[in-house]
Amino acid sequence: MLRHEKTAFLKFFIIYFLSVAVLILAIGFFYFEQMKGHLLKSEEFSIIEYARHIKMNESLENFQVEYTHKMLKQNATHIDIRNFTITETQFIKLIPMDRRGSYIKLFKSKKSYLAKLTSLKQKIISIQILLLLLFAYISYLLAKSALKPLQESIATLDKFAKDLIHDLNTPVTSIKLNMKILEKKECLENNNSMIRLKKSVQTISELHENLTILLQEETFQMQLIYLHSIVEDVIQTQKQIYPDISFKVDCGGFQAKVNINAIKQILQNIISNACKYNVKNGYVHIYMKENSLYIKDSGKGIEEPDKIFERSYSGEGSSGIGLDIVKRLANAMDIKIEVQSDKKGTILILKF
Repeated sequence: MLRHEKTAFLKFFIIYFLSVAVLILAIGFFYFEQMKGHLLKSEEFSIIEYARHIKMNESLENFQVEYTHKMLKQNATHIDIRNFTITETQFIKLIPMDRRGSYIKLFKSKKSYLAKLTSLKQKIISIQILLLLLFAYISYLLAKSALKPLQESIATLDKFAKDLIHDLNTPVTSIKLNMKILEKKECLENNNSMIRLKKSVQTISELHENLTILLQEETFQMQLIYLHSIVEDVIQTQKQIYPDISFKVDCGGFQAKVNINAIKQILQNIISNACKYNVKNGYVHIYMKENSLYIKDSGKGIEEPDKIFERSYSGEGSSGIGLDIVKRLANAMDIKIEVQSDKKGTILILKF
């Protein structure tokens, strides 16, 4: 299951399961409260039955030792017959014996009541756990079933994209080779059309490389590598395109667990932008600090640094897809990216 498919699956599963779980727990709570009320009524009726046996001088053998009573001779005519007092250890009820003001005060221990209440709790909790397990399984089946059309659509689009990128490989390679041949002709050395064409070819080539790496996003093989050599490879490429930019690298010994192709593409896009939007005779400084890699340039800065990784955002002469791919590749490798920018330049921080 691919990463975005896992995300969709988990969202559906969690939303459905939590909805059902809340309902099950609420029903269990209200059922417990209702049964608790029935148990209290049962305890009160048992005390009344005990009092009836006393009034009728009947045998008390069937009653447990938890019942006790005492006779009262007092003026208690205003006592509500519905009285039923609950203390921490016992139930108490006052019942009139005759019309002369004789009353009987009855006591019953809460021991058996608390045992019944505990048994009821255990029963309800057990049933709830079984229901939660059942609906967890049902949620799993429903989420898997709901995900199937999405998986089929993604598989179709993925196959189409891979076929398209593969078919583009030949014409892009041919264009780049012919471009190098044309560059060797002196008559085209400073030709403006040739310069624009060269930049367009470079843009197409970068876009092709970006899409090729992006299609491998879900099958990344991660390994611990030194980034210095990859940074140097990227810089060598950029030096040929931007000979007026000076580069400084201070990240020797910096290691990170990454996918080689993906991190190279991330650095390629970031450093390429740092050069493209730099000032004349500017610089790009790549250095390390703790567990982070810093890419600093002397450009004119970014107006909305918080939006540069959005697909809809595009700067001057940019499609906006490069940094969108940077963000997606970084997320796939659990790399956090921070941007600091002002009129004196921009710093992109890759936190591993």
